[in-house]
Amino acid sequence: MTERTIREIIEGQEPLTATASMTVAEAAQLMKRRNVGAMMVVDGDKLVGMFTERDALFRVLAGELDGKTTLLSEVMTPNPRTIQPNRLFVHALGIMHEGRFRHLPVIEDGRPIGMISARDAFGPELEAFVYELLRQEQVSQILA
Repeated sequence: MTERTIREIIEGQEPLTATASMTVAEAAQLMKRRNVGAMMVVDGDKLVGMFTERDALFRVLAGELDGKTTLLSEVMTPNPRTIQPNRLFVHALGIMHEGRFRHLPVIEDGRPIGMISARDAFGPELEAFVYELLRQEQVSQILA
């Protein structure tokens, strides 16, 4: 199975960050421009939270809050799980699966340097996984 590191996946990625004092509407516009589903919320260069499209839907819209006045600090996920860039991507997939979320901030020396997404699984890992499933099925059929 192909085993990419987190660093290989985020190479060349420009992390999308915002301050906790940014409004939801401003954050949503940034996310739309970058075509991403999540952003990291920082205080200086320290990660303090995450804001995702699900936060916008469930906490803001379903909560009947005004995106133009609601601050990220009010609806973000504080202190999110993170991963180091030297870890394998399959480890990130395990963390996301276990936590039932789709985005995982990448931290190095205490600073956010990128974001891993479940969408990143649509690469060599998925191809290798499908190949292994097919191989196991064929072995089962031969031995049956």
